[in-house]
Amino acid sequence: VQLQASGGGLVQAGGSLRLSCTASGGTFSSYRMGWFRQAPGKEREFVAGINWSGNLRYYADSVKGRFTISRDNAKNTVYLQMNSLKPEDTAVYYCAASRGSTWSPASMHVWGKGTQVTVSS
Repeated sequence: VQLQASGGGLVQAGGSLRLSCTASGGTFSSYRMGWFRQAPGKEREFVAGINWSGNLRYYADSVKGRFTISRDNAKNTVYLQMNSLKPEDTAVYYCAASRGSTWSPASMHVWGKGTQVTVSS
């Protein structure tokens, strides 16, 4: 499976963005999907994850209550709705797919190219 992320951009603090990640070339519904981010000088970190059916969702503490992950298996797409954005959310955001059981970056099998999110204060 190949992944293509989109939807990043520049937004003021308190604003919203919705990221999309579309899969091709594989059985999208068989994968757990996750969003990760990497800020300059920092390690890549888990942001949000969703199981194959969409009924289980997982979030990093730093984004709980502000970000929502969802998926549409008919469209082979996973979304990340980001509200109440903060300057510390600035990073390159990546989507990733896994058939594993954890959300560490090392456990993800397929990565998309990142999309830049910049939040100005």
